[in-house]
Amino acid sequence: MAEIIQKDGTWVFDGDALRLTPGRDKNVSLLRRELGELLVPLAALAGISFEQGKKSGRLRLRLRDGADPLLHAAGGRLTEPHDPYQLLVESARYGVAEYFVDEVRNALLLDQVPSGPVDAYLLPGPSVPLSVSAGDGIAHFDGEQVRLEWKWQAEDAKSAAGPRTLPLADIVAVEWQPSVGLENGHLRFTVRAAPGKVPPKYDPNAVELWGFKRDPLMALVAAAVQARLLHPAARAALEEARAADEPSAPAPAPAPAAEDDHDALLRRLRELGELHRSGVLTDEEFTLAKQAVLKRM
Repeated sequence: MAEIIQKDGTWVFDGDALRLTPGRDKNVSLLRRELGELLVPLAALAGISFEQGKKSGRLRLRLRDGADPLLHAAGGRLTEPHDPYQLLVESARYGVAEYFVDEVRNALLLDQVPSGPVDAYLLPGPSVPLSVSAGDGIAHFDGEQVRLEWKWQAEDAKSAAGPRTLPLADIVAVEWQPSVGLENGHLRFTVRAAPGKVPPKYDPNAVELWGFKRDPLMALVAAAVQARLLHPAARAALEEARAADEPSAPAPAPAPAAEDDHDALLRRLRELGELHRSGVLTDEEFTLAKQAVLKRM
């Protein structure tokens, strides 16, 4: 087992997973404290590094693409104070940090963990229920629906419409964007059958963020929702399947199907059944796709 204890936090590696615990120092970000302890399986890691500085160094974990819903929802926009996969190391503990890196790297080599993307989340995301107040609204998420309530600073277009409830089944995407310079940030939910995007200031499905201390906490709401949405890899597979079933241009009436065409359609039905059983396709999507294949038979 390898362990490093710092004011910024404690990292422990037992050979199978890393346990990341944020420190209690006043300089530890609010997001990391609210996120709490993380258990990162070795299979979720793409690498680890240690960077030395004159007064302090920094341990960094690199996760495989698609392993963590927080990183996906934040889109690489978590700055260093809020990134739970970085740890400040005092110069007196450089030797411990280097030993820690060696232990993790050796385990990655021994277990032959690939560094490429994954097709399912390997971390569960923040626990629910969650409630965060920041910017012009308050976002609540209980695992099944998002509720947005508006503060007095919100635009009339939002306030007049009242609180907004978004069932998880209606949400197709979520995005957290921090404020940068003079540009405000936002937490935005994309829902089915919604009109085109409007500025977050007026969007009833978005909370506008103004660059204050609690803004990063909205990334936790985004991550909790993202963890319960279809994984990006599964979504890409579904879109590919839909594209294959939908001809790009009208085709002439087909000739009677040959025997090999019939076998291909049967294989397609089996593939659709597997996607449905694994949860990639909803009942409605499976029914539509199956009907399309049966018509071709």
